[in-house]
Amino acid sequence: MDFSLTAEQRELKAAAIAFARGELEDDLAKREDVGELSLPAWRACAQFGIQGLPVPVELGGGGADILTTVLVMEALGYGCHDNGLIFSLNAQMWSLELPLVKFGTPAQQQAYLPGLLSGDLIGVHAMTEPDSGSDAFGLRTRVERRGDDYVLNGTKLYITNAPVADVVLVFAAHPGRPRLAAISAFLVDKTAPGFSVSRSLDKMGLRTSPMGEIALDDCVVPATSRLGTEGAGMAIFNSSMVWERSCILASALGTMQRQLEACVSHGRTRKQFGQAIGKFQGVASKVADMYLRLEAARLLVYQAAWLGQQGSPAVAEAAAAKLFTSEAWVASSLDAIQVHGAYGYMRESGIERDLRDAVASTIYSGTSEIQRVILSGMLGL
Repeated sequence: MDFSLTAEQRELKAAAIAFARGELEDDLAKREDVGELSLPAWRACAQFGIQGLPVPVELGGGGADILTTVLVMEALGYGCHDNGLIFSLNAQMWSLELPLVKFGTPAQQQAYLPGLLSGDLIGVHAMTEPDSGSDAFGLRTRVERRGDDYVLNGTKLYITNAPVADVVLVFAAHPGRPRLAAISAFLVDKTAPGFSVSRSLDKMGLRTSPMGEIALDDCVVPATSRLGTEGAGMAIFNSSMVWERSCILASALGTMQRQLEACVSHGRTRKQFGQAIGKFQGVASKVADMYLRLEAARLLVYQAAWLGQQGSPAVAEAAAAKLFTSEAWVASSLDAIQVHGAYGYMRESGIERDLRDAVASTIYSGTSEIQRVILSGMLGL
C-alpha cells in the first residue's frame, strides 16, 4: 500500500482547507446554541463539490476515488470547526447517495441525485428505532403492499438531518418473512402522505447537525420508490455501512491534527514555574500520545479506503478504523482540554466542543461494542 499523495490530491486537499477556513465558520457558537445547520454553508459545500465527490461523473458527481474523498473530508475537519455540518454531509453522502448510485434505478437517480449534489436537497437514511439500534433486524416499522403502492407504519428515532431532510431512505420489515429477506428500503419524500418529523432532538454534541424522530402513519409511497428489490434492505444497509465506517471519521483525522498543533503551540508559549509547560513531562507525554493516536488512526482509515478502491469488502478494516479512530478522537480531545487547563474547559475556547462532538463517534454508525463484535467474529470467535 502506497499512501503518498499525487500532486492533484495535495492541491485538492489544500484547496479544501482554504475553502473550509474561509466559508464554513460563520456564527458557529450562535448556531450551536440553537442547534442549527448552516444552509449557506451546506450550499457552499455543494458548490465546492463536497456532496458529489464519491458519485460517478456520469451521474453528475466528481468521480473521486474513495481515498481522495477521505483526504478532502480530512481537510474539512482540519479547516472547519463545525463538526456537526461535516457529520450531516457524511450522513447524506454515505447513507443515501452511494445506495442510490449502487442500487437506484435511472429514474430514481435522476429524481434525487442532481438536487442532493447541488445542495438543493438534503437527505439521509432512517434505520434506528426506539427499540432497534444495534439490532437492525429488530426494527418494528412495517410495510404492506397495496396495489401499486406500499404503506409504511412505524417510528424512526435519532435520525440525523431528519428536521431538514427532503428525502429519507426508510427501512421497513415485511411481516412474516424470513429474517434475511424481511427488510426493504424506500425513498420517502417529506411530502409523502403520513410522513412527519414528530420532534427535533437536543444533543450534547454535534449540535449543528439536526436530529429528529420520524413518524410513519399509513405513509403511502409508490412502488417505484422502493430502492432495490423486495427484501434487499439489509444488503443495501450493510453496503452503505462499510463505506460509512471507513470514511465517516476521516474528518476526525483533520480535527485531531488541528488539536495536536494547537497543543504544541500552547505548550511552547504557556509558561508556569518559569518555563514553557511543554517542558514538563506530563504535558509532553500527552502531546506524544496525541501524535501516536493520530498517525495510527490515519493509517487505519487510509487502509480501509485503499482496500475499497481495490474492490475489497474491507469489513474488518472498516470496523477497525471506525473503532480506533472514534476512541482516539475522544482520548485526544480530553488531552487537548487538559493541556489547555481551565481555558480548554471554557466554551469560548472551542476546545471543549471537540470533546462533546467526539463522544458521539463511539455511538453512531455502530457502537464501539458492535465494532468489537464484528472484529471478534471475523477472527473466528
